[in-house]
Amino acid sequence: MILHGYWRSTAAWRVRIALAMKGLTVEQVPHHLRDGGQRAPDYLALNPQGLVPALETDDGQVLTQSLAICEYLDEIAPEPPLLPGDAARRARIRAAALIVAADIHPVQNLKIIQRIKAMGQDEQAWARRVIEDGFDALEALLSKVEGPFAFGPAPTLADIFITPQMANARRFGCELRWPRLQAIEAECLKLDAFRLTAPEHQPDAE
Repeated sequence: MILHGYWRSTAAWRVRIALAMKGLTVEQVPHHLRDGGQRAPDYLALNPQGLVPALETDDGQVLTQSLAICEYLDEIAPEPPLLPGDAARRARIRAAALIVAADIHPVQNLKIIQRIKAMGQDEQAWARRVIEDGFDALEALLSKVEGPFAFGPAPTLADIFITPQMANARRFGCELRWPRLQAIEAECLKLDAFRLTAPEHQPDAE
């Protein structure tokens, strides 16, 4: 498999975590987002959205969107499960991941930040507000769930999405007022699958 990504992309980090948890290896192909590498014609031919990550599977299919890719990996390599438990528990895990994937990350990613800046607005303040609003809700939801991870004794899809987004929170200077999320992150970063896939350990890190 080939993973198209960028060292600081939190969406690509999610997929690297899932791959590491499953013990799957890939060839990594970097695309420098700030230099517009994601808009190169050859990459747009793979992913017309011009976003990372994209995963080329062993049989030549191209998968996009980190949530869909993680669920694909969970299906082809079921252990350890990213969505354990009954239907209701799996729905709660997906909902926590989607707070990051659908409500926080898309409106503070590079493309939106550049547009906010072009409009003469404070893009850093925008990103902080988006992250803090989403994390306030996620903290409240997960404060009712026993840890040490987001949904119990082992990491799930929710942890895979929370941990990279915590790095974004720090990067944008958010007030870290979420003890439950910070505890989840600390527990995740004890694991090689999370720690060694972090941006600073990637071959294209700057």
